[in-house]
Amino acid sequence: MGLNQQWMQRDLEVLWHPCTQMKDHEHLPLIPIKRGEGVWLEDFEGKRYLDAVSSWWVNVFGHANPRIGQRIKDQVDQLEHVILAGFSHQPVIELSERLVALTPDGLDRVFYADNGSSCIEVALKMSFHYWHNTGRPEKKRFVTLTNSYHGETIAAMSVGDVPLFTETYKALLLDTLKVPSPDCYHRPEGVSWEDHSRTMFAAMEQTLAEHHASISAVIIEPLIQGAGGMRMYHPVYLKLLREACDRYDVHLIHDEIAVGFGRTGTMFACEQAGIRPDFLCLSKALTGGYLPLAACLTTNQVYQAFYDDYPTLRAFLHSHSYTGNPLACAAALATLDIFAEDQVIEANKALATRMGSATAHLADHAHVGEIRQTGMALAIEMVKSRDGKLAYPWQERRGLKVFEHALSRGALLRPLGSVVYFLPPYVITPEQIDFLAEVASEGIDIATRDSVSVAVPADFHPDFRDPG
Repeated sequence: MGLNQQWMQRDLEVLWHPCTQMKDHEHLPLIPIKRGEGVWLEDFEGKRYLDAVSSWWVNVFGHANPRIGQRIKDQVDQLEHVILAGFSHQPVIELSERLVALTPDGLDRVFYADNGSSCIEVALKMSFHYWHNTGRPEKKRFVTLTNSYHGETIAAMSVGDVPLFTETYKALLLDTLKVPSPDCYHRPEGVSWEDHSRTMFAAMEQTLAEHHASISAVIIEPLIQGAGGMRMYHPVYLKLLREACDRYDVHLIHDEIAVGFGRTGTMFACEQAGIRPDFLCLSKALTGGYLPLAACLTTNQVYQAFYDDYPTLRAFLHSHSYTGNPLACAAALATLDIFAEDQVIEANKALATRMGSATAHLADHAHVGEIRQTGMALAIEMVKSRDGKLAYPWQERRGLKVFEHALSRGALLRPLGSVVYFLPPYVITPEQIDFLAEVASEGIDIATRDSVSVAVPADFHPDFRDPG
């Protein structure tokens, strides 16, 4: 028995993995990873896999990055953790100062959480509580886009709309208002991304006009709906939404957990519309993929609504045990140093161009409905037929075939249903991008070559997809 097999058996005896039907591992080998370096992951038998998805979108500067690692090592000898209620420490102060300076003007306060979902909960609670503190408790509903994803805790699921994650838990979820997404995949032929996004804003305008008196905030994933299939739209929608939220006195929450820190081509997606949200949620790449940390930035106006004498009970009494952990803050500071010193955003422009050119040939593939790209995120949508962009039934799991082929070739591609996507670390080379494009092309050929017979149940949900 090989080392991989030994570790896999030990794993399957005790672990329950996330986003996984564990029975799949009766025939789909689990891959134990021993080490990582740069864009590569290496298993216990020495096989390497190019990490094309940045280990769930978190690792932007490569595995075992010496600059981030050293910063954490230095910090661990100083202070590993301290309660952040009534106490503070150097890394969290410095990180907060730098985030305030780096994000759009007016985001002057930073509240920390442990992960993306928790950060969304913070923003939702802060918005709701703000209106309560300012004498408008009727403003308690949230508006979200269809096909959106904001996490898997209860409130975060409530403002999401990917059925695979939410359907089972409907009875637990908040009552939210859902507005059609500006996703440009199904735009009419000949219509630009900008024109389609403008047209789709009409539904949001109408919802705000009719319900603004009861709406606390609108929450969106700016420019890219990640878990919803890497669906993309034009920045003009963000500008129109900011203007409407101002007119109707509604908060705007930007979930940049997946798209922040350079993924869309600018440091933050909101920059492309020249706007500032009322709440900016950040996580994932914040620590370079090293440690869990999330930051919710907001305005002094929101902060002041909670600032009062203790007996008024207006304080934001929300906490996490590891809030503002010094080790995680040290990793984040090292990550920001790399952005500042290495001209990362500028260098990414050439890499993004290479991703586009390396996959351009797939535009003519009989089973590719679209290749779309925003910055360092590129998606290839497999379809049963290009006519009308007819989707494959999700039960056929076409993306799984791409995943399996990629592993055999030494690449970690984890499609979202029938969407093959590249979300690589920023330290990837042009040649490695070409390799990923080659592997993806082969995988798409294999996945779409044969017909697949599956039993479609009576309660078939066409929008379900493998979570990726």
